[in-house]
Amino acid sequence: MSEASERNPEVQPKVERRRFTAEYKRRMVVEAEQCQHGELGSLLRREGLTYAQIGKWRTAHVKGTLGKQRGPVANPNRAAMRRLEAENAGLKRQLERAELIIAAQKKLAHLLEEEQS
Repeated sequence: MSEASERNPEVQPKVERRRFTAEYKRRMVVEAEQCQHGELGSLLRREGLTYAQIGKWRTAHVKGTLGKQRGPVANPNRAAMRRLEAENAGLKRQLERAELIIAAQKKLAHLLEEEQS
C-alpha cells in the first residue's frame, strides 16, 4: 500500500479561538490572587491559560476595564448622520442646478441688452 492511500483525505476542522466572559476573567484573577507560592502554575494548567493572559486580566481588573469590549465605539447618532449627509448631498445638487440657471439667465440678459442697443 502506498503512503498516499494511507493518509486521511478529510480536512480537519479549524479550532475556534476561546472566548472568555468578563465574569470568568474576574473569577480567574481572584483565584490567581489567592494562590499560594507554587499553586499558580497548576491553576493555569488546569484552566489551559497562560501567565500573560492572567497578567493582562489583572491589569484590566485594576483599571476597571475588564468587561469592556474592544474595537471602535458605536456611534449612537449614525442614522441621523446618514440622513443629514444624504440631505446635504441633495442640497448641493440643488445649488449646482440653481447656479447653472442663474448663469444662463445672466447670459440671456446680456444677449437681450446687446440686441436692444
